[in-house]
Order: sequence, then C-alpha cells, then structure tokens
Amino acid sequence: MQKRQLGNSGLEVSAIGLGCMGLTFGYGPATDKAEAIKLIRAAYERGVTLFDTAEAYGQINEEMVGEAVAPFRDQIVIATKFGFKEGNAAAGLDSRPERIRTVVEQSLKRLKTDYIDLFYQHRVDPNVPMEDVAGAVRDLIQEGKVKYFGMCEAGVKAIRDAHAVQPLSALQSEYSLFTREPEDVIIPTLEELGIGFIPFSPLGKGFLTGKIDGATTFAEGDVRNNLPRFADEARQANHNLVALIGKVAERKQATPAQIALAWLLAQKPWIAPIPGTTKLHRLEENVGGAAVELTAADLQEIADVLAKVPVQGERYNAAMMKSINR
Repeated sequence: MQKRQLGNSGLEVSAIGLGCMGLTFGYGPATDKAEAIKLIRAAYERGVTLFDTAEAYGQINEEMVGEAVAPFRDQIVIATKFGFKEGNAAAGLDSRPERIRTVVEQSLKRLKTDYIDLFYQHRVDPNVPMEDVAGAVRDLIQEGKVKYFGMCEAGVKAIRDAHAVQPLSALQSEYSLFTREPEDVIIPTLEELGIGFIPFSPLGKGFLTGKIDGATTFAEGDVRNNLPRFADEARQANHNLVALIGKVAERKQATPAQIALAWLLAQKPWIAPIPGTTKLHRLEENVGGAAVELTAADLQEIADVLAKVPVQGERYNAAMMKSINR
C-alpha cells in the first residue's frame, strides 16, 4: 500500500488506516479479543500502518491494539486520545494538563509501549485554555512519551491556537461522501498550516457500503439507532445516493465502499482515512480502495450525483453536536 505524509510534520502512514473503535465500542457487542488481534495483524500484513484507538473506547481496546502490534511495533503508528473524565465520554470533558499526563501513562501501560506516535485531544474542552492543553502535549513530546500531536473535531480557532503552541500533525474529524462540512473552512486551514487530515467514518458509519437500506436494523448499543441520518425516512432517501454511487463502482469494477475511500484519497495527498471493521473480508475490501484511481471525469460524475441527491438528516443528534467544532 502507498504511504502518505501527514502535512509538514514528517509523520508517514499508510494511505488507509484501521479505526479500532468498533471492535469494542459504539456498534453493539464487542469483538472477541483473539479475533480482534487477528484482524489487526491481518491489516498490517496488507500494508496498514496506522491503528487508531482511544481510552474512551474502553481499556480493552488499547490492550487489544498493544498486544496485536507488539511483533511489529516499530513499523507502525499508534494513535490514541485523551479528553474525557475518567476516559468516559458520557461523563464529560477533561483536558486539564494533569489529566493528560495521567492518560498518557495509563495508555502507555495498556499499549505495552514506550511511546505514543500520535496523541489526540478527543474533543476540545472549553474549560481548559488551549495553550495549557497544547503545552502539556509539548512537554510529553519533549520527554519522548509522545511523538506527534493531533486534535479531533476541532474548529478553526482551536486548531490555530493549539498549532501556535505545539505544531499539530493531524486533525481527525468525520469526512466522507456523506459528511462534507470540513470542505468549507477546515480543509483550507489544514492546507495553510501543513496539517494532515484523518477522516473517521469515511464510509458514513457503514452506509456507503451499500449494505444498509430502509429494512436494516441495528443491534442494541449501536450508536446508529440514535442518529437522525439513520432514521427510517432519512435512511430510505440516502439509499438513493448510495445506489447512484454504486453505478460508478460497477463501471470501475469496484465496490461502493472502495469508491468512497478512493474519493477521499483523491481530495488531498495528505488525507488518510481510517475505516473500521470487525470482518476480514471488509478489511480486504477497504484496503482495496487504495488501489482504485478515480479520473477527473469520475470525480465530476460523483460531484453531479452529490449535487442532485443531497444527504438527508444530521449526522449527530443535538446533544452530540454540542461537543464538536468548538
């Protein structure tokens, strides 16, 4: 698989990474630990070098990643995150410097490593000055416990304030054919500052695979049960968009998911999406997206589809929207 440079920082990752959240969090029952480790190692064997986890996904998630990558630790990039009270997103935000230092020590232990490659603030905390947050990470970088600093779902002011204290290597936010808000001001800001972009949910939380329609049901504990975009009426309307993308996929002898990933890779050379999965065949499909080349005509056809069939429904409910793009 091709590698990509994330902005000006020197951080290099595979064009497509692996989002590990869904192995234990957000999408119903957790994956068996042995199966999760096998999946992570299969990803590495197929060229994936970026593995994304967080304390908020449960300590077992970091433990799975740490155990899985131990045989090839120096060949890959581990990304993890801080920013919630006691690592619990439902408990609220906490990016105080003393909490950041606690998190890094706990994460290093769970990941069985001496350093974290990419350490993200999971959500901007309005109660902690950004210079304190970025300053704490700068100190950890100077101590060798962290290599690179990142932020998640941050707005332009927060990005600029943090970058002025400790240069950011990457922003992680939702971006896909299904969610294009970053194109307005976030992507131009990242380009200006030389910061890489790691889109999460690059397949629209599974919708862009073409396997979800009006009849689909989700397991108890699956976050999609509470998202407006996955409500029955919106789901039926959004299926029409995926069907049209499927026509492009047929012509390219690819799957809708591969087209969605190839579209992201075509936007900027410093974008590296992190689709998540629990299934080997989906992993192989996602990795295959890096080999799909979209021509200018293909991209224009997709743009025409997006213009004709706008996505229905907000990506999050009102409570969840409050924590993003601060």
